[in-house]
Amino acid sequence: MSAATSTPPEASAMPEMKATAAISPEIASQRRSAWALVMPATLYFLVLLAVPLVLTFVLSLHGFDANLGGVLPTISLQHYADILTDSYFYEIFLRTLLLSVGVTVLCVLVGVPEAYFLFRMRDPWRSLCLVLVLGPLLISVVVRTLGWSILLGREGLVNTVLLKLGLIGHPLQLLFTMGAVTVALVHVLVPLMVLSVWTSLTRLDPAVAHAARSLGAGRATVMWRVVLPQITPGILSGSLIVFALTASAFATPALIGGRRLKVVATTAYDEFLGSLNWPLGAAIAIVLLIVNVAIITGYNRAIERRITRRLG
Repeated sequence: MSAATSTPPEASAMPEMKATAAISPEIASQRRSAWALVMPATLYFLVLLAVPLVLTFVLSLHGFDANLGGVLPTISLQHYADILTDSYFYEIFLRTLLLSVGVTVLCVLVGVPEAYFLFRMRDPWRSLCLVLVLGPLLISVVVRTLGWSILLGREGLVNTVLLKLGLIGHPLQLLFTMGAVTVALVHVLVPLMVLSVWTSLTRLDPAVAHAARSLGAGRATVMWRVVLPQITPGILSGSLIVFALTASAFATPALIGGRRLKVVATTAYDEFLGSLNWPLGAAIAIVLLIVNVAIITGYNRAIERRITRRLG
């Protein structure tokens, strides 16, 4: 009797198979919808980023001879060898690295307190000050850089004020210096740091800070031990953004630094439009991309390992 009424395993699995078969069209529809949502971004990435990068790399492998018509059909790594062995390019890459690090550090020192003070303000002052801080993002980088050129020129506002105050006897050479480029880039990029830190501050749990204050912690202790660890992801993401944009900046170094203070982006530009050595300019751009990605990836992994060890 028990043998007659027992259900075989195959028979018990039939309802599950039927249910799976009934659900599969819905799952397939969801997958098609997901692909439909992903495809525009994928095509955008391939057409506007991946394809130009591949073509730039292919161009960097070609030879160049101005006497033979410019770009040659030959394929070699000569331009990369020139970049890696010429002290001229070492100096330019080192200058770009130091500029990127300096601008990033200054943006952190200026942007983090600025974002924190804005966050602690009350409306309507907070909204007004936030618009004033982020307003420069609505203005072209070229326009802001030209403004700094006017301020820092030999007959600009800074030299004029210093001369009238009797602090200097003759106009200072403020333009075409590393300090001028650094100040202009900090002014251009510090709103991005403020935005990044502001995003972390909006997710800050005020109960933790209040609990620390109730236990007798001072404001400096609360800021250092409670607030700063919680906004660290925003500081790190803002630092990566500022570093990457500084390393590839062109307009500000070109207008403020001039011909004497070259960085990697302006050097690649000169090779493209000055000497018309497109393969060498493409090789410089590819090397800049590789170095930038390597530094950012290494920095990100080092910070992740440090946070993981701290959290146990």
